[in-house]
Amino acid sequence: MPKKKIYKKKGNVVRELTSKILKVFGKNPNKIFNYKQIAGKLELTDAIGRSQVIKKLEDLKGQGKLEEVERGKYILVENKNYYTGTLDLTSSGNAYFICDDFEKDVFIPSINVNRGLDKDTVKVYVYDKRRSSKKEGDVVEIIERAKTEFVGVLQVSKNFGFVVPDNNKMYTDIFIPKDELNGAVDGEKVIATLTDWPQNSKNPFGKISQILGLPGDHNTEIHSILAEYGLPIEFPAHVEKEAEDLDTTITEEEISKRRDMRKDLTFTIDPKDAKDFDDALSYKVLENGNYEIGIHIADVSHYLALDSEMEKEAYERATSVYLVDRVVPMLPEKLSNGVCSLRPHEEKLTFSAVFELNEKAQLVNEWYGRTVTYSDERFAYEEAQVIIEEGKENTKATVPEDISIREGSYEVSEAVVNAVLKMDTLAKIMRKKRLKDGAITFDRVEVKFNLDEEANPLGVFFKESKDANKLIEEFMLLANRKVSEFVSIKGGRPSKNTFVYRVHDEPNVDKLMALQGIINKFGYSIDLKSRKTTSDSLNKLLTDVHGKGESNMIETLTIRSMSKAEYTTNNIGHYGLAFDHYSHFTSPIRRYPDVMAHRLLQNYLDGKPSPKIEEYEEKCKHSSEMEYLATKAERDSIKYMQIKYMQDHQDQEFVGVISGVTEWGIYVEIIENKCEGMVRTRDIKDDYYIFDEKQYALVGQSTKNMYQLGDEVTVKVKNTDLDRKHLDFSLLQ
Repeated sequence: MPKKKIYKKKGNVVRELTSKILKVFGKNPNKIFNYKQIAGKLELTDAIGRSQVIKKLEDLKGQGKLEEVERGKYILVENKNYYTGTLDLTSSGNAYFICDDFEKDVFIPSINVNRGLDKDTVKVYVYDKRRSSKKEGDVVEIIERAKTEFVGVLQVSKNFGFVVPDNNKMYTDIFIPKDELNGAVDGEKVIATLTDWPQNSKNPFGKISQILGLPGDHNTEIHSILAEYGLPIEFPAHVEKEAEDLDTTITEEEISKRRDMRKDLTFTIDPKDAKDFDDALSYKVLENGNYEIGIHIADVSHYLALDSEMEKEAYERATSVYLVDRVVPMLPEKLSNGVCSLRPHEEKLTFSAVFELNEKAQLVNEWYGRTVTYSDERFAYEEAQVIIEEGKENTKATVPEDISIREGSYEVSEAVVNAVLKMDTLAKIMRKKRLKDGAITFDRVEVKFNLDEEANPLGVFFKESKDANKLIEEFMLLANRKVSEFVSIKGGRPSKNTFVYRVHDEPNVDKLMALQGIINKFGYSIDLKSRKTTSDSLNKLLTDVHGKGESNMIETLTIRSMSKAEYTTNNIGHYGLAFDHYSHFTSPIRRYPDVMAHRLLQNYLDGKPSPKIEEYEEKCKHSSEMEYLATKAERDSIKYMQIKYMQDHQDQEFVGVISGVTEWGIYVEIIENKCEGMVRTRDIKDDYYIFDEKQYALVGQSTKNMYQLGDEVTVKVKNTDLDRKHLDFSLLQ
């Protein structure tokens, strides 16, 4: 049976009558209705129902929402109070209406949500709240559902079932008729697809479209995370077949069309467990003493024909999804891990940006085009780091056995050591200049898990960005920036060429002021006088907090104060990197915008005219949306694994930092493993605590004891909920 109830029917009172009447008028804004016509549309045939309609029409006239044009005949008041936007549901059932016409989101009480669901596009009637300057709204029409598929647990009765959604923003269970169960049984986790929402039903109707498995099973839960965001679990059979049938032969004819760079010293540096290698670096000392550095990127667009099934699937996915225990790739494995991956000791078709740099890392010359390359070596970041640290004293470096991706320890050649060391030096010069120009560095610690064969977490470890990571980062940034400039600037003036940019707007001043208020409590500050002082002080803040208990909380709050990066054809620059021009060019195996950038660059290299901007803007918007969903899924998978890890540590005490404060409790992040859980206000027994918004604290009414952002506390696991991905702590100290 359903477990959630939002609305209650009192006697013969018609539920949500205001919203239902306004919905009728909203769909017909220029039409006149009398009470009989309204009652008929609402299927109210009894005298009591009609009486309520008559009374409600008078109420709406009194509120100025309807106008009585003739006795008993009404029309919607001028449409200026009706707006279209997006609904943002909360777990309480209330919602906020997001619309560009309002500076602040408009509150919508749960009783006026009128069957709107999270992220739906809706029409809302907005009005001033009584005895208040704040605005409220009523949903009068669902224009477009954001989603129709929901993950949840099936509860089956004799003749029907209900799916209880995992997502706490879905405030109603889904009714499943017996003939729509499709083989699913009680207690299974499923995907339910909405089919109807009858006028007189509290619950939407649906059907079981997929059975995911039993709750708690690892694969079931990971698949549930993907399904919750509408992300794919596997490739359709016809896409896999097309990939298998693909001719991947590198012919002499194809090589003749490209710049042959197979003899240049070339290598890849990637994570130890990587299987798809998007990029490689080549190195050559020129006769004039300068350095030729090639950034070679897998030529995915060569294999991805525009009218192919793989192309359609790649566009729909738009990105690879990196979950805690697996990668859900954008391209079938034959491409992502095979023909397109720049594996060692294999010839590959690549798209390259080749730069001539002098000793000061200044750009002397540049070249862009299709190439054929041969990777001499593959290194993990850890191995490259040893070369940087040890190679300074030795012409050769020996990689220790415990971090080597090969069997046993490994001696790196003198040529490779010299190449890595020189590129490290150049990268550090470029990084220093970038920071001087106002770039902001978020060198966040990445949470990783040691997993056994059944994907159970054995331990937590952290990955930090070191010199080897930054070496790769700087040269990828160089390629992304210069490709963007090459397309966007002609003869020193902006061109009108269509291109795909990665942009990052300036941060919202109000958000920075709010950040200032929080970090002041820890003795930090930011200088908001100018763009330069802001970026410099943000960098100082991130450096000062690094390694401290409050670091993750402040880094997270700082990131949240920033605007969100996105893809677009409208170049506004990249604030965080301090670049006027920036695109994504270097990862076409895992990002569709990079594939678009390759195609557009080749289009201009061939001297062809600029394509229409509208088509690419639509693709940019889709890519940004899919990136957002993938990021949410990745975070959920980490949260899931953290909770799974904490299930085996329920008797252990942990020291944590208060990372968030709300009226219903405090969030605590454990210092040693960065797992975050909640201590509920009602579970703090030594006093009655209320939320002080100004101080970001819970304050005891009798003792004046305070739990504030950044405070260290000792906690113990109280409850772990894998289904809801929620962790509850008990406060010990």
